[in-house]
Amino acid sequence: MNTATLHTLPDFTPALPEIFLLGMTCAILLIGVISKDRDLAYPLTLFTLLVTAAITVFTSVPQVQITFSGQFVDDPMADVLKLMAYFSTMAVVIYSRPYLVERGLFKVEFFVLALFALLGMMVMISANHFLPLYIGLELLSLSLYAMVALQRDSAQSTEAAMKYFVLGALASGFLLYGMSLLYGVTGTLELPAMAQVLQAGVQEDMVLVFGLVFLVAGLGFKLGVAPFHMWVPDIYQGAPSAVTLFIGSVPKLAAFAFTIRLLVNGLHPEVDNWQGMLAVMAVLSLAIGNLAAIMQTNIKRMLAYSTISHMGFLLLGILSGTFAGYAAGMFYVIAYVLMSLGSFGLVVYLSRGGADPVLEAENLDDFRGLNSRNPWLAAMMAILMFSMAGLPPFVGFYAKLSILQSLVGAGYVWLAVVAVMFSLIGAFYYLRVVKVLYFDAPKVNAPVYAAIPDVQALLSINVMAVMLLGILPQPLITLCTYAMQMTLQ
Repeated sequence: MNTATLHTLPDFTPALPEIFLLGMTCAILLIGVISKDRDLAYPLTLFTLLVTAAITVFTSVPQVQITFSGQFVDDPMADVLKLMAYFSTMAVVIYSRPYLVERGLFKVEFFVLALFALLGMMVMISANHFLPLYIGLELLSLSLYAMVALQRDSAQSTEAAMKYFVLGALASGFLLYGMSLLYGVTGTLELPAMAQVLQAGVQEDMVLVFGLVFLVAGLGFKLGVAPFHMWVPDIYQGAPSAVTLFIGSVPKLAAFAFTIRLLVNGLHPEVDNWQGMLAVMAVLSLAIGNLAAIMQTNIKRMLAYSTISHMGFLLLGILSGTFAGYAAGMFYVIAYVLMSLGSFGLVVYLSRGGADPVLEAENLDDFRGLNSRNPWLAAMMAILMFSMAGLPPFVGFYAKLSILQSLVGAGYVWLAVVAVMFSLIGAFYYLRVVKVLYFDAPKVNAPVYAAIPDVQALLSINVMAVMLLGILPQPLITLCTYAMQMTLQ
């Protein structure tokens, strides 16, 4: 027998977290179908996330590991982002429980879709090839479409899901077309090999530029940055608040990794071509996000436009084209996810029914005078708004400062000035929320209903993390810098 024809098995160790998560998600789905006790899905989901995190920690090594014929990569950046994704998903599941129970949505489907979405994110984060990048993206997207439509008797949720599906399909088409053009130019789908071909030079410059344009447009849709942002406020407002909490936080980690893998690992030789496109998208996102948020009275819609401006800030770090910029971008996305989890978590917490007549705490009026009803909840919301506005000593300030420093270091002083100006405008609508919390008369004089200990404890830890990482940001900044240096060495 010719041994040269034998295929060696790939090293499965770097992909053990994904394999375990897939197996457990399928098991939870089967248990949910077979068992009459539907409440089992909740503890099983938390158990799955904890064990997946443990496997990731025990299988992580400082070196870059590549397996599955160059399609899958495990590196420090992937490990840090995955761990953040696990714990963020756990927070989403815990925050959402009371909301889901009171609306009849505490079903196996929610937990299975959240785990499948997480699996898609993990594949995106570790992709080293166009195929796993696209497969992970579609697994994430299809799970999110279904989650938005989970409340089937709600016309608003169904409409939001249809909009999300149509615009998501359009974005996927852009990405696929851009990938096919780049494959035609370079003859490879593997990202490092593509970088080598582009470094050596290619003949079809016009086709390459068109491919880049379609690719960056697809990225813009998935990141939710202007001018591809129109789905964001509609989906954030139309989806059930527990689903908005998930969409508005965890996928941003995968979107950052997706952008780094594509533009830095695969297309860095074309940095001069994509930097200009990212600069336009970043400035538009800062302008539209901050100016449109001022007009909003629905807090979910306001936070959606806020997300657009934050993603614009994230692009500023990536377009700097330096290690410092990429590390600042990673620090920024982790800080943003923490702030977003807390903000939407409080919206979900206050959207419970029970003794309080306010069933959905979606409008700014629903937060009026919260300090007189529950000072602790009001203080947590105020801290999160201050952090999102970029005020010291909270983590949002240092996240923005690190991006601005990377821009100035790369010579983009004008972009840093623009970012500061729009941040000052954006501070208005965050501070307006604080004014509503403390200085407006409450809509309802009754105290906020009895606390749910685990949810309120986790919210408190979440907000404390925002404060502590603002006071002591250096450990996280050092971790992000180390992860990016080891990944992109």
